[in-house]
Amino acid sequence: MGPSSDRSVIRDAHRVVIKVGSSSLTEHDGGLDDFRLQALATTLAKQALFGTQVVLVSSGAIAAGMGPLGLTRRPKDLATQQAAASAGQGALMSAYSRAFTLHGVAVGQVLLTADDMHRRSHYVNASRTLERLLELEVVPIINENDTVATDEIRFGDNDRLAALVAHLVDADALVLLSDVDALYTGHPSRHGSRRIPVVHGADDLTEVDVSQAGSQVGTGGMTTKVAAAQMAVAEGIPVLLTSAELVNPALAGADVGTLFTPVGTKSPARRRWLAHASTASGRVVLDDGAVEAVVRRQTSLLPVGVTRVEGRFALGDPVDLCDQHGKVVARGLVGYDSEELRPLVGRRLLRDPRMRSGDPAPRPVVRRDDLVVLGEGIPAP
Repeated sequence: MGPSSDRSVIRDAHRVVIKVGSSSLTEHDGGLDDFRLQALATTLAKQALFGTQVVLVSSGAIAAGMGPLGLTRRPKDLATQQAAASAGQGALMSAYSRAFTLHGVAVGQVLLTADDMHRRSHYVNASRTLERLLELEVVPIINENDTVATDEIRFGDNDRLAALVAHLVDADALVLLSDVDALYTGHPSRHGSRRIPVVHGADDLTEVDVSQAGSQVGTGGMTTKVAAAQMAVAEGIPVLLTSAELVNPALAGADVGTLFTPVGTKSPARRRWLAHASTASGRVVLDDGAVEAVVRRQTSLLPVGVTRVEGRFALGDPVDLCDQHGKVVARGLVGYDSEELRPLVGRRLLRDPRMRSGDPAPRPVVRRDDLVVLGEGIPAP
């Protein structure tokens, strides 16, 4: 086995994010499966006791609330989903607290919404909170705040949230646990499908069918897990995809599941947020020369290269930078509000004849340090 496919990157990870799906924690009718939850908690508690910093991203609140509400299938309407989450979140956290406490490990609940990820100030505060919990040797248990969230409830069975949390805490590894033991070339039940032990890049997935749907108590299928893995490996974080039943050998470095090897390197925290967690407030359209300068030469974006401003945004907001055909080529923190930028479209920094003598020289629209090129990991809209 070559070094790039060595499972020791999972075994030796000092800080690991574990994501577990609803179907791995619940009975078929939606109630919590105490045996499986306790088995998972026992494994993770032992990891924590041996010095690994564990962050658990757990689905299951909506599924856990189905029984108390008399539901036999996951509700489709938002109001009932939120009611089920309200009924189930307490039960889920109580079960985790009991299971971890048996091993002398403390846990702390952290509920996040998409807004907590998209807003830079919330993102930084969440990072500080998680860092402090880990310093105190507490296992953070993170879930979507389904009770009040609207956009966030569509994260995709916590898979994308897990990848964002891995970025947030600067994890050494991400482990995605579900009811499927690995990524296969087709549906696992289909004759001839085979396990894919290692994925080195997108080219390894060109002929792979990841369209299998999630369970009736979850929302995510293999598509969301592969997308989450790609978000993490773009920032240098290895990802292991396997089943909850195989969590012990997985964390021990055994050849189970599918390992996604890193395709990028870790970038500064603000650039990670900009690339993966921010939401664009508007669009700035660039001419061909500016696209070349920003993407190829990696320079700042100047007003002279802007041909159009779309939407309303404030100074410091994330904006998408697009080419003349509307394709997003980068995302950056804009140096102007939209109304201030519009009159400067096409201007040069100095000696533009349209500038009056008393006008200040325009600032860069986006500084290079505040910009992430599409190929560097920013997801295409």
